Amino acid sequence: MKTVPIEIELPQQGRGGRPGALPGTLSLPEPARGLVAFVHGSGSSRLSPRNAYVAEVLQRAGIATLLFDLLTADEDRDRAARFDIALLTSRLLLATDWIDRQAELQSLPLGYFGASTGAAAALEAAARDDARVAAIVSRGGRPDLAGPGLLEAVRAPTLLIVGGHDDVVIELNRKAMARMRCEAKLVVVPGATHLFEEPGTLEQVAQHAADWFVERLR
Repeated sequence: MKTVPIEIELPQQGRGGRPGALPGTLSLPEPARGLVAFVHGSGSSRLSPRNAYVAEVLQRAGIATLLFDLLTADEDRDRAARFDIALLTSRLLLATDWIDRQAELQSLPLGYFGASTGAAAALEAAARDDARVAAIVSRGGRPDLAGPGLLEAVRAPTLLIVGGHDDVVIELNRKAMARMRCEAKLVVVPGATHLFEEPGTLEQVAQHAADWFVERLR
């Protein structure tokens, strides 16, 4: 396993008026069957312990992972930026472009793992670059926040994972899935709340995600 820190340079100045970069961590098993970019939710970062755990499970399944910050430190102080789905989507597309410029990564099938608001950004990015993205997993996501017409444009097989006690989000996911025209599946994890903090629930999320990506990142 090769794990290296990376930086994705921003092509223009950030909201704070200064140029910046998005730090991240690339973990590359040998051989890798595919690559999954993680898209964290509002108030989180590349250091999210939940995403880090899921990433470790994917790595053991032979899938490379990229965890990176979607916002600069200055931008993250702006609460509005954390919920700016268009901005988060643009950063994910920027990361995808970075991936495609790396010789050892550009041929790998690509997946997105989105959490909370990050799931909406993952779906928007997949709709805008449908030829590149092979699979998507959403954990406790808000796919309903994707822009008009974009859910309908997603072509990548999409797995929506929601906690059994997260009633409002379950309904939002069901309504979003009804609009999607790709292969889509909703998995409800019994006894789990929004953050999957209950014993054994995050492990179920990770296993569902690993199974989905292993089958579809070919």
